[in-house]
Amino acid sequence: MSKETEKQRWQRNFADLLQELRVAQTGVQILFAFLLTLPFSNGFTRATNFQKNVYILSLLAAAAATAMIISPVAFHRALFRQGRKPELVRYAHRMATGGLAFMLISMVSAVLLITDFVLNRPMAVALTGVAAALFLTFWLILPFARRNWGDGDIDGEDEVLPGD
Repeated sequence: MSKETEKQRWQRNFADLLQELRVAQTGVQILFAFLLTLPFSNGFTRATNFQKNVYILSLLAAAAATAMIISPVAFHRALFRQGRKPELVRYAHRMATGGLAFMLISMVSAVLLITDFVLNRPMAVALTGVAAALFLTFWLILPFARRNWGDGDIDGEDEVLPGD
């Protein structure tokens, strides 16, 4: 197998990042669309001030996540054919990370909004805490715990997959 050049590596890294952003973009767009329509539903008039505040937090976090997750496309357009792929990849990485952080805030606050509307406040807070713990576990703790995954597989095997 031939070694990839630095330019090819940057191009592959950018393509991989775009694939990841496609998944995140779909999720945040669905959440954002739900949040945009929520105030126009019949039951929203019964929302408490607390629930409306949580709604605003969730909506603004979803808007920020959407902006950050889509921003690498606009950045790519601005730098197209300028040979600045390393800069683009570093920027896109930061925007994707920030976008996921805002997406986490939006999703957790949406869980709080809905559970607080349906259940009593202590139960809503407890279930929201569980949801937050799940997101943090799968989006932060496990990825960082397995950051050196190539140093040894779960079964103790040293296997590096092609393209990694």
